[in-house]
Amino acid sequence: MARNIGSRYTAHQILGRGSAGTVWLGEGPEGPVAIKLLREDLASDQELVGRFVQERTALLGLDHPRVVGVRDLVVDGNDLALVMQLVRGTDLRTRLDRERRLAPEAAVAIVADVADGLAAAHAAGIVHRDVKPENILLDMEGPLGPAGSHPALLTDFGVAKLIDTPRRTKAQRPAGSGAPNPSGIIGTPDYIAPEIVEGLPPRAAVDIYALATVLYEVLAGFTPFGGGHPGAVLRRHVTETVVPLPGIPDELWQLIVQCLAKAPASRLRASEMAARLHDLLPTLKGMPPLDVDEPDAEPAAEPYEDALPPTPGEPRRRGAVPLVPGSAPADSNRDTHTSMRVPAPDELAGGAHGTARAPRAPGQRRPGSARNRSTAVRRRRITLGVAALAVVAAVGIGGWLAVSDDDGQVPPPDFQQSAPSDP
Repeated sequence: MARNIGSRYTAHQILGRGSAGTVWLGEGPEGPVAIKLLREDLASDQELVGRFVQERTALLGLDHPRVVGVRDLVVDGNDLALVMQLVRGTDLRTRLDRERRLAPEAAVAIVADVADGLAAAHAAGIVHRDVKPENILLDMEGPLGPAGSHPALLTDFGVAKLIDTPRRTKAQRPAGSGAPNPSGIIGTPDYIAPEIVEGLPPRAAVDIYALATVLYEVLAGFTPFGGGHPGAVLRRHVTETVVPLPGIPDELWQLIVQCLAKAPASRLRASEMAARLHDLLPTLKGMPPLDVDEPDAEPAAEPYEDALPPTPGEPRRRGAVPLVPGSAPADSNRDTHTSMRVPAPDELAGGAHGTARAPRAPGQRRPGSARNRSTAVRRRRITLGVAALAVVAAVGIGGWLAVSDDDGQVPPPDFQQSAPSDP
């Protein structure tokens, strides 16, 4: 059913839902638009409404062909809405759900488009803070690029910043979780930069880290630090190093490594990342998608704790994971801006240091996986059991010698002690 948004716009039908609000297909004075109607609890927050209005000039001024433009901001009663350019197509997450991974040429072309958009935003002093496949739209009506890729545009600029206010983060609860959000991190665990996990303010480098994570995911079919409980994902961002992807040119791999550097200052700028990706495109022509298997998801277990194998028949999760079990809405693959807690220093130090979840050749188990750790634990127990038997046997031999005759003769067989049999 149609509804009016302010005095100039009409929302006709829902295109999608996320944790921040609902996106509608709408109509305005200049034709079709997309209207992101934020949640009513956000619209009732006067502090946020004031922040919303303050951001209006910056958001309206961000005009770039690789950015979904904000046409207007509407504050009308309980309605708080961003009126945006309508992109006819799909998002990158939907394509990954269908194809899992893309050929390197197409993957790099899409990410290069997004880097171009980020370069314009950063030059205008705007940090996105939630770069991920759900926020990358593919324009199906635009001209085809390398490897038949559609033009990519980055959307939802400013939404994370609008929602992330000091007062809100003390009281905001993830949808349906019943738990407060004491820290105020806004983002999605798989794409969070290490400095955000450690509580530092977000700068432009957090977008580069997130975009490099997207590039890795589009190439491999999974994120470099994802899998398992969100707390484990956050810890890996801080403590683990990224695992190499076999089969891609070294120059592309070095770019990914640099953009995933733990130190923000070591990462490329958006303009540098875009330029290098565009330069790499001719070298990737004709390359097939990578053939790597996704690592096993690790359970939320303490170090050295017995790890249980995955439940038979349980589907493997890929991409973003919810923070609170059961808190995601029905269409959680469109969910954005998941609230999460900053781990304490001792929690961050508790994880294993080294290389993150290693991709495997199809059919191979990953070293250090839950099943392999269980096997290692069993082997250690067997080794300890054998050692214990050896000690008992030695004691038995000593007893056998102790009961020999004074003249050194061995007593009859019924006096000999034998080692216990294997349990």
